[in-house]
Amino acid sequence: MAKQIKGTGKNPLDMANFLSEEVNKAWDNGSFLDNVSPVTQDLLKHWFNENFVYIRDINFHKGQKQAILNIIYLHEVLEVENVMDLYLNTNPEILQKMDVDDLSKQKYQHPMYAVKMATGTGKTWVLNAILIWQYLNARAESLNGTEKSGKFSKNFLIVAPGLIVYNRLLDAFLGKEDSEGNRNFSSSDFYKFKKLFIPNYYTDVILTFVQNSVAKKEEISSKVTGDGLIAITNWHILAGVEEEIVIDNPLEYPKEVLTNVLPISPGTSGGNTLENLDNNFLKGNEIEYLADLDNLVVFNDEAHHIHEIKKGGEIGEVQWQKSLNFISKDKQNRFIQIDFSATPFSNTTGKNKIKHYFPHIIVDFDLKKAVVDGLVKMIAIDKRKEIDSIDLDFKAIRDGKKVIGLSEGQRLMLRAGLKKLKILDEEFTKLENKHPKMLVMCEDTQVAPYVTEFFKNEGLNDEDIMEIHSNKKGEVSEKQWNEIKQRLFNIDNYKKPKIIISVLMLREGFDVNNICVIVPLRSSDAPILLEQTIGRGLRLMWREPEYFDTKEENRKNVLVDKKEPSNYLDLLSIIEHPKFMDFYNKFLEDGVVINVEDTPESGNTLGDMISVGLRENYKSFDFYWPVILREREEILSKEELSLGGMEPFNIPLSTLQKIKGEGGEKFESHDIIVRTRFGEYDVTADLFSAETYNEFISKILNSITSSFQSVKKGQKSFPIMQINNAEIVRLIDEYIRYKLFNTEFNPLENENWRILLMSEKSIINHIIKEISKKIYQMQTNVNIQEAEVNKIFFSQIDTLRMRENYSLEVSKSIYDRLPYPSNKGGLEKLFIENVDIDGRVDSFIKINEYYHTFATITYIREDGLLARYFPDFIVKISNDIYLVETKSDNMISSGNVQFKRIATLEFIEKINQLKGDDRMDANWHYVLLGETTFKGMLNKGASIKEILDYSILRGCPIIL
Repeated sequence: MAKQIKGTGKNPLDMANFLSEEVNKAWDNGSFLDNVSPVTQDLLKHWFNENFVYIRDINFHKGQKQAILNIIYLHEVLEVENVMDLYLNTNPEILQKMDVDDLSKQKYQHPMYAVKMATGTGKTWVLNAILIWQYLNARAESLNGTEKSGKFSKNFLIVAPGLIVYNRLLDAFLGKEDSEGNRNFSSSDFYKFKKLFIPNYYTDVILTFVQNSVAKKEEISSKVTGDGLIAITNWHILAGVEEEIVIDNPLEYPKEVLTNVLPISPGTSGGNTLENLDNNFLKGNEIEYLADLDNLVVFNDEAHHIHEIKKGGEIGEVQWQKSLNFISKDKQNRFIQIDFSATPFSNTTGKNKIKHYFPHIIVDFDLKKAVVDGLVKMIAIDKRKEIDSIDLDFKAIRDGKKVIGLSEGQRLMLRAGLKKLKILDEEFTKLENKHPKMLVMCEDTQVAPYVTEFFKNEGLNDEDIMEIHSNKKGEVSEKQWNEIKQRLFNIDNYKKPKIIISVLMLREGFDVNNICVIVPLRSSDAPILLEQTIGRGLRLMWREPEYFDTKEENRKNVLVDKKEPSNYLDLLSIIEHPKFMDFYNKFLEDGVVINVEDTPESGNTLGDMISVGLRENYKSFDFYWPVILREREEILSKEELSLGGMEPFNIPLSTLQKIKGEGGEKFESHDIIVRTRFGEYDVTADLFSAETYNEFISKILNSITSSFQSVKKGQKSFPIMQINNAEIVRLIDEYIRYKLFNTEFNPLENENWRILLMSEKSIINHIIKEISKKIYQMQTNVNIQEAEVNKIFFSQIDTLRMRENYSLEVSKSIYDRLPYPSNKGGLEKLFIENVDIDGRVDSFIKINEYYHTFATITYIREDGLLARYFPDFIVKISNDIYLVETKSDNMISSGNVQFKRIATLEFIEKINQLKGDDRMDANWHYVLLGETTFKGMLNKGASIKEILDYSILRGCPIIL
């Protein structure tokens, strides 16, 4: 029998990892989706299906995906009711190693899930997704009039550990605050990332709910909300205390001091027994209000604060948890608690300190995984030779308990950090407008002023330094926070301040991306937890896609090959005293952090990333991309979206009527397009109403228009398509009713709706393809004589960032260098080299999809969805312009390559009908250039024009 320990140890992590394996198996084999609600199916497919992921620029990473899947699987598929259930339904044997009596406590007697995710990896996005999942399912149960399952709720309580996280949550839900205190909802996470979070047909529902239902901490129990509640507060309300006032001079605040030191004391003579005091506290308006709600989902952000350490290693409950116990006591499984923390554990005291993880951890996305995946910065312990070689004191100089100055060891560490910051600042500014910051973490508030004084003596001014005053715990009052946040607002975007000085505990919610150097100063021999030290600097600074490649290569060099970093892009440096290196050894062995011996030399921090601008005579080599605008209104009109030219389904309706299934059964379409968007339905004739049919059409619309965007006057970016959703909905309905089967078809009569969903050949797939083709035709069938042409010059992008090692100097392009892919980029490199030296070539350019976003062609993919295509090159030779796509021979015949070719040939045909000055007075051509053809003709001495013209004349048969 396994050895049982008092507490949990690491057993919850074993359970979480086992659960993740089971969930992933269920997701891969389809059984997961078979056992969740239709609403949940919609959400999961929108979030994680590759077809949707492909057309979005922003998606959940695998750690966020795992957390979302695990919670939903436990709640909907396994239907766990308490923490004990987590183990009984996953791996009961783990319970043999644990103190199971602990799981019988009241606080564990309801659905309860803890998400362990490294700092900076987006826990709030998981929270948002789970909230949407809960609300939409609860709403669906209400609308359907079915008996409520008890699994879902429209009421949410989000608890933050302090003002910083509290304000961050308000930013996420209501939008960021401007300098005057006003919030703009369009800057909220829900609005900014609505394409990720919310399927189109739920967008208005969710945005309306969030805007109308958020109650700030002072509004809980008093604000009238709409269809549910999103109460956001910090822990003080649940603990029954006000935010702590920072008191520097006790004589000025005698009342506050007495309140803090001498609160209401227990005593039976005054009626103040411990029980009465608890009851008095729990009668608070907010807590009573929350307790009276029929159901509630609680999100604890930074949930490690919910425990405290008692003497003798016993872990006790703080008042925060007692309040949650009170709120949940009558709700049973209608109370759901979801905790988020990078460090969900408690340490016992005594000689053998044991780390006990929360028993309800259901996912473990730890720091190492986040570093390896490039989701947070790599971490380097700066082991300075000059510090290591001298026996220096790292503690502040004191007179008794009073700090009177910094020690030489501290000064040396600060100076080392400042030196690194200056080098990074100088180098980063050369490449891009990035401003690295240094964070000095002081465990004692008395030390901070001396650190500020030190930096001023080193030549910095007041604007360069931000000193955050706080109490011994690092907490600040709301008044002080309101002053601080004005300087912290968008601090990443400004050159100053360069250095932030604070006590250690200014941590959760301090979401600054540009912290590159951390200097932890100590006032005692106590080591600072690694998670606390580095947590403030983990968030990525270099997020742009052009840096992905060099950062990935750097991670391989450092983490796999154990080499020195080749660049300092997204590398967090901790200037540590050698006395504490033993503390980091475990993390060094695990590969979470690395050792760096020396400060990088100037010029070596960026690796091979360079910034390439326009050459002096760029106008001689410039191209413009002609964008044909349809009409002034720039939307598809009702007249254009007609049924003409649309094809019916290839199986007669009479045949389909014969094979229609019996009523009231579950059914599922098996075509890939249907699986990705619709999933399993369970309806009966009387439930498939006009409302259900409208939702069905909305889902088809969402599938077609996921990559569209509405056009606004003055909009800089160019849409794939200009659309009118209402007209497309009308077209879908008319097509289904009058054209799909070449006869009139009413989906609401005689269970005809079943025909739309039952076919192995996928009628839905056919509908999507026909509607997509119609919209595409409307977009491309432009009257060239009346069209307005917008000429977008490539030179408007005056700077490209690229890797020097994977770029070439050129003489016939607007840029001094052109990049090629580091992975399988040999063919493109060869093309650039030979085009540039060909005497007949006038100019050429490599289209970069991250920068030249306008140079795009819309095409219909194999699956019927519309997508964007960027050719590889544009080459001008005399009066001919060639759009060139280079491809290995085995890729030329692939379906999507051929569909891109068809779309580009149609695009070229339209361009060549324009007036000469709208197409650079040149004839445009498209070349799909195979590797064998290119290399073979080069070896025979052919010119670039001969190769391109030969490829056009020879052509490749269109294979579909």
